[in-house]
Amino acid sequence: MSATSKINILMVDDEPGKLLTYEVILRELGENLIKANSGKEALELLLKNDVAVVLTDVKMPEMSGFELADMIHQHPRFQQIPIIFISALLVTDLDRLKGYQAGAVDYVSVPIVPELLQAKVSIFAELHRRAQQLETLNGELRRLSNSLIAAQDQERRRIARDLHDSLGQELAAAKMAVDGILLADHLTDSISKLAATEASVMLDRAIQQLRTVSHLLHPPLLDEVGLVSALRWFVEGLTKRSGIVTFLDVQPAEFPRLAPALETAIFRIIQEALTNVFRHSGARNGWVTLERQDGQLVITIRDDGKGISKGVADFKSRSIGVGLGGMRQRVKEFGGVLRLENTSPGTLLEITIPSSSLVYAEPTVVPLLKDTLPDKAVEVVAITGPISALPAAVNNP
Repeated sequence: MSATSKINILMVDDEPGKLLTYEVILRELGENLIKANSGKEALELLLKNDVAVVLTDVKMPEMSGFELADMIHQHPRFQQIPIIFISALLVTDLDRLKGYQAGAVDYVSVPIVPELLQAKVSIFAELHRRAQQLETLNGELRRLSNSLIAAQDQERRRIARDLHDSLGQELAAAKMAVDGILLADHLTDSISKLAATEASVMLDRAIQQLRTVSHLLHPPLLDEVGLVSALRWFVEGLTKRSGIVTFLDVQPAEFPRLAPALETAIFRIIQEALTNVFRHSGARNGWVTLERQDGQLVITIRDDGKGISKGVADFKSRSIGVGLGGMRQRVKEFGGVLRLENTSPGTLLEITIPSSSLVYAEPTVVPLLKDTLPDKAVEVVAITGPISALPAAVNNP
């Protein structure tokens, strides 16, 4: 929104002469002046235009200024529109009170002082302009934030693939070489055999940890089979590693595939939420539900731990961390709502995604690749933070 964009000012009066007077007085402001000859016409114009302020006569046939103000503020879109009443009658305190109760922000008495009317209207016009500019900036910030999240997910996918295809293959080749040495007939020294055996075990452990990191960065199951399978893999692994018995309930059981971006977002939200349970709650049990209710998607993550502070529950900026902030941004990207509350014991996190954002994937038949599932049982830990911290996170549950 340009700083020079004209702001709409709605003037309402049943007498054309008065409307002409308002127009002459306010023309110097350089804004877009809209005229209505009745309350009904004013309401029709409001539905078609973004109005910064309404200037209305109090005494009008069919619909008074009080009635017009009351109807305007009953509509959710117009509840914040400032209304200035113009009255040719002596305005008493009771009249002012009635006007304020109807939604007026100010009164102007007749005869009108042009400079006073200009000053009052210009203030509301400028406030509206700044509100529009702020909304534009917020929209740009949301767009940049969503782009950053998408880039982060793409980078996770790339790093996961590179770890598997490069370092993973190198480690596998090294293990094959060490195992080949163990099978060689000329290796008779017991100390050398012991060293080679230990090297083989360490390489095997490194391969499993690398596979875990790769899968947590971007689970192949998420792309190949879908959200539900990826969540089951993650929850089972987290239960094994952390000792927090975590249950997953999906309704309906035959849950449909969603658009890839939405499935990735939901997986990351649940992953981050369970990470917080693992790190901070002291819980023994956790519950994750994924359910379609009245066309909406409702996701809940609950634990029986020590709960959260009021500042966190209220999303106070100084109380929440990067993880929770990222979850809120992902939810907002799809027009959803995230709610936190203490459940005594524990914490409940609830996410609602509206039906309008539920884009379903086209049904396809994709073969399950061998590398989609780990060759052996994978120990899963929740990982957050910079990529450089991943090995430490794996080794330090």
